[in-house]
Amino acid sequence: MKTTIAIVDDHELMAKALSGLVQKLEDYEVLYEALNGKELIKRIKLNQIPQVVLLDINMPEMDGFETALWLKNNYPEIKILALSMNNKEESIVGMLRNGARGYLLKDCKPFELKQALDAIVQKGYYYTEFVTGQLIKSLNPETLQDPVDKLHLSEREKEFIKWACSDLTYTQIADKMCAGVRTVDGYRESVFLKMNVKTRVGMAIEAVRLKIVEV
Repeated sequence: MKTTIAIVDDHELMAKALSGLVQKLEDYEVLYEALNGKELIKRIKLNQIPQVVLLDINMPEMDGFETALWLKNNYPEIKILALSMNNKEESIVGMLRNGARGYLLKDCKPFELKQALDAIVQKGYYYTEFVTGQLIKSLNPETLQDPVDKLHLSEREKEFIKWACSDLTYTQIADKMCAGVRTVDGYRESVFLKMNVKTRVGMAIEAVRLKIVEV
């Protein structure tokens, strides 16, 4: 029985290339390709449940961080292999914290992809030396820094985040902050950029994870 795989990547050319590589592997088959997390969730809710998800990070609608966390909370048996061009420590640690079983850079060799898939299926995880090094670095007390401090959020941006995690509209948030709508739009764009998220939901998830807001 072949291991079924879903590929989630908003770059169709990359998704097709990955699909072609996986289909050539004897023990694996691609169940489907999805352009983002929302599309993946729709497929899963239609009972199209893969055993492994190859998951990109930067995607519209619902990015890799949100998608991984949703899978972790709802389908923890699905194994996630993050596949990204992003080699930043916070991205790697964030994805692993959100449930990814491994992290692979997109410029890897085809045999590395097979190694990663084999390891995740057989051992349950796949960590390269690079990823292990980043994890150790993130846990080293000498280099440990408050993740909120690393974002360099201003007090007004933190205030915006707290209001944005409520059910208020952006216009209502502007009223609460005694600021113009354009100013609030500026806070939103800045916060999204600093937190590396694309949506208000993604920002809220990060804010809760970082304990900027409490639930």
